[in-house]
Amino acid sequence: MHEIEVMTTASLGDSSYLLVSGDEAVVVDPQRDSWELAERCARRGVRIRYVLETHVHNDYVSGALELRAATGAVVAGPARAPYAFDHLPLAEDDEITVGDVTVRAMETPGHTAEHTAYLVLDEPGGPPAAVSAVFTGGSLLVGSAGRTDLSGAGHTEELARAQYRSLRRLTLLPDATRVLPTHGAGSSCAAGPVSRARDRTTTVGAERRGNPALAPPDETAFVARRATGLPPYPAYYRHMARLNRSGPAVLGGPPAARPLSPAVVAGLAGEGAQILDGRGRAAFAAGHVPGSLCEELDDRFASLVAEVVPFGTRLVLVLPEPEEEAAREALVQLLRIGYENVAGVLAGGTGSWEAAGRPLRTFPTADATELAARLGEVLALDVRPDRPEGGVPGTLAVPLAELPARVGALRRDREIWPFCGSGRRASVAAGLLARAGIPVRPVTHGGAADLMGGRG
Repeated sequence: MHEIEVMTTASLGDSSYLLVSGDEAVVVDPQRDSWELAERCARRGVRIRYVLETHVHNDYVSGALELRAATGAVVAGPARAPYAFDHLPLAEDDEITVGDVTVRAMETPGHTAEHTAYLVLDEPGGPPAAVSAVFTGGSLLVGSAGRTDLSGAGHTEELARAQYRSLRRLTLLPDATRVLPTHGAGSSCAAGPVSRARDRTTTVGAERRGNPALAPPDETAFVARRATGLPPYPAYYRHMARLNRSGPAVLGGPPAARPLSPAVVAGLAGEGAQILDGRGRAAFAAGHVPGSLCEELDDRFASLVAEVVPFGTRLVLVLPEPEEEAAREALVQLLRIGYENVAGVLAGGTGSWEAAGRPLRTFPTADATELAARLGEVLALDVRPDRPEGGVPGTLAVPLAELPARVGALRRDREIWPFCGSGRRASVAAGLLARAGIPVRPVTHGGAADLMGGRG
């Protein structure tokens, strides 16, 4: 007998898994901040024997080495993964035992060349018909499949063909087999929308009946479909595989945020550090440290940082109250995607900045109704990542991720009104524009849907 716990990281759209049998456990595809999990297992008297990786991750920094350091667990992963650290390589049909459960490797290349799924069998050496669950990583997802273009254009078609064959192998498993993918709704590792956003897991039977990725009648049709309509993936992905292959530094626990004085923050900013303001958009517009960006501290905080801040940039945080709790959340989100160069937090926030005699910057804001009334008069900038309706007439479209590289080409002789779907990205864009000396008035309430409706 065994139990499987699903641990979801909503901000990345990913799930990790804890399989427990008796007093032993295996963790599959852990996030970097796995310290609490290790402590929880220790309190339960459960020993984590193995950490399993389905593939070299492109969307987050693995927590495998953190768990090994904390528990002594063996890190195991695909035999074809070029890891630079000691690990147990698992090829087709290789097995490990955890309590009374056997976990068997099943090579499923496609999402990446080395990708491997893991079958869970309740009897040692059992046949495929005895499989109760399968950890599918980035192969078979809920209503989708993992994208195959993350290893570069030169490998995309080859991996798409491999993905087709891997998916077919997985669908030969019994209908009742639980499908436990790593990537889910909200992950950019999926090759299309992941359906049933509330469902992080599924079954082989359910996917065979309703997964669009399994609909193409043959390999050629599958490859043709995979090659079109893929959205851009976040720029930070380019750094993750290298980090995970070499083995990220072991932190041993969440780092503390160093308090910084206004003078130190000013000095760091002068040396090129980027100040990130995690307060709400209204507070940011009403007064912020010059040159800072509005990155509201919500589930999307780190992912939006990664859209506009180059990987490796030194960071300074300005945070909402309670500052200590906010610092923990911000640092963990950043560490998950490899943004480790955080100098510290402006102690006392913008209040201490002003008290030190340093000026704050402000800009006005608007709502979608105001912009709708002035379309054609002002320069309206659509910073959404996609425009399914074809865009809003009379506006300029520059996706937020492209704005840092294109801001220099924008006009400076008139006020720019950035907008998006809700005001979240528009607020980030406003910080980028203001930093460049461009007069700005972000649409912080409402967005494109209101504008389209306003134009009939």
